[in-house]
Amino acid sequence: MRTREQAGYVWRVGEWWWIRYADTRIIDGKAVRLPGVSQKLAPVAAEHRRMKRPPETVKLEQQRFMDRINSSRHTPERSLTLESFVLQVWYPSIEKRHAASTVHAYKFYWKHILAPRCGSRLLRDVSTPEVQRIIEDIARQNAEMKKATLHRLKSILSAIFKLAIQQDYRPGPNPVRETSLPRAQEAAETVAYDLDTELAMLAFVPEPSRTALAVAAFAGLRRGEIEGLEWESYDGENLNVVRAMWQGIAGEPKSRKSKAAVPVIAPLKKFLDQHRIASGNPVAGIMFKTRNNTPLSMNNLLNDQIRPALDRCSCGLEKGDHAGADHDYQRDPKRPEWHGFHAFRRGLATNLHALGVDDLTIQRILRHSDVSVTQRCYIKTQDSQKIEAMQKLESLVDDRTRVICNESAKDSEQASWVN
Repeated sequence: MRTREQAGYVWRVGEWWWIRYADTRIIDGKAVRLPGVSQKLAPVAAEHRRMKRPPETVKLEQQRFMDRINSSRHTPERSLTLESFVLQVWYPSIEKRHAASTVHAYKFYWKHILAPRCGSRLLRDVSTPEVQRIIEDIARQNAEMKKATLHRLKSILSAIFKLAIQQDYRPGPNPVRETSLPRAQEAAETVAYDLDTELAMLAFVPEPSRTALAVAAFAGLRRGEIEGLEWESYDGENLNVVRAMWQGIAGEPKSRKSKAAVPVIAPLKKFLDQHRIASGNPVAGIMFKTRNNTPLSMNNLLNDQIRPALDRCSCGLEKGDHAGADHDYQRDPKRPEWHGFHAFRRGLATNLHALGVDDLTIQRILRHSDVSVTQRCYIKTQDSQKIEAMQKLESLVDDRTRVICNESAKDSEQASWVN
């Protein structure tokens, strides 16, 4: 075991100060001592352009850098690249703590966006300025990327380094903490179905899509939670959300608060009871299932039933059957437009809010962990509500402003007579 601490050797090449040192890396699962490792240490400041030897500021940076190298000499197994740490430590961690859909999204962002830019860097050496440059490079190279996506990428990096600090793979603080997001496009405004749109959809789509959409509209279940419903979860008064499906994988709902009962209103009860009779009046088993007795994919239901029912021409033909018609396809404006399953959850929140239901109750119905999520992302203000609100304001202030205007008019007339 090497016991003497290194000081490193610093020299200048062009506009950078470089440092050379010996390091231990994990290669093919074995600790290998590498002499003569070199990398950039710091840029040459304008006031140091004539200097050949490093100034005091660079020597301090040299000491900080070598402290990290020397602190890991007794635990070379901790000298992992960011890629190795993610694959060996972070992936198993998130697989234990998050739903399959969340894990899939995290892995996608890491593999396709983050890993090519920082995967080869040693975990212990990544600094705040480097993370800031990575985020800015991503934004610059992907002008169409939304700010919400950049925020998610930053959160993923922060979670990786947080776990590394917790597991003693590197000291704190978290290098992502002090970074800022560059300017980027805001995400488009999300849609919330109003009640008329929801009822129109239920009138146009066939079974079992009609009942599945009724569950989304009147109980606010997520798409994966609808796929995961079983008849044991329905007692005639409540739908007990206990599992969710994602790409055929059964798992827990999105969060602890998501695992809860949702009251069933009378219209939804009629849809569910009719669907039960049509399914053979089962007592147990999958509520929405295929012929092979597997959970019915809402994506398949969307492509096979919902879109064909909603995206029809004014002549009545489906969009796919319109090739032989003697006129161009023109979507029937009487049929509501599809904006995704999640628009039903936003619609439920918006409709309840318009009825005067308080936000905390709406949060419990949607089973959110935080009421701020309900308020910020789910409760929408419809145009009709804006007009009605302004009309209420108009009636409230109309009489008072009339008095003020009358007095102002008298003052103006008197001033004109005097002149």
